[in-house]
Amino acid sequence: MQQDNSIKAGDNLVKQYCLSTAYLAPVEYYMLLSEADKILLEQHDFFVKQSYRNRCTIATANGPMDLIIPVEKLQNNKSLIKDIRISDHGNWRTNHWKAIMSAYQSSPFFEFYADDLVSFYEKKWSFLWDFNLTLQQEMLTLLDFDPKIQLTDKYLPDYENEYIDLREAIHPKKENVVSDFCPYYQVFSQRYGFQENLSIVDLLFNMGNESILILKKLLN
Repeated sequence: MQQDNSIKAGDNLVKQYCLSTAYLAPVEYYMLLSEADKILLEQHDFFVKQSYRNRCTIATANGPMDLIIPVEKLQNNKSLIKDIRISDHGNWRTNHWKAIMSAYQSSPFFEFYADDLVSFYEKKWSFLWDFNLTLQQEMLTLLDFDPKIQLTDKYLPDYENEYIDLREAIHPKKENVVSDFCPYYQVFSQRYGFQENLSIVDLLFNMGNESILILKKLLN
């Protein structure tokens, strides 16, 4: 029987999730972090292209925009995520920060948080895992909550009933695992309407210290 990975508002039965690493993960990812009793963060899975492991989506004046971290050419399709090296191809760090700044400089809280995040784009990072994990820790500090996160020590294909396995479920090409989203202010909402499940920076820059309330509103 296929496991049902959908998470519904008010579902308080299971609060242990297994997640993949993600670059400025979408709002639903942080919703799960905010309500979890325990998170298992996978560092021994294979790198999957076109996933949130090296991309995020922000809201721009021209609509949604994907920001993709380039990685060095893989030797094969079985490269572990913790071993994936970041490529400096295309001056991505400068371009990503310029895109974020252009998209959110008029948001209510951009100036308040910008200095905390710009340093991540001024430093050269060797490994995707290190960049994602350190950036995630900073985002959790800014959001003001501290989930219990444990890193895997080996890869297990199945966690049975111990965790809800969302390693491949939270994916830009799949349906959201969170069934409902609480609309919040967005800079371009009058033009495009509310855009759900964008990168967590969209919520942070638009809602500031109220972000944690939005994250918890649906799942409690």
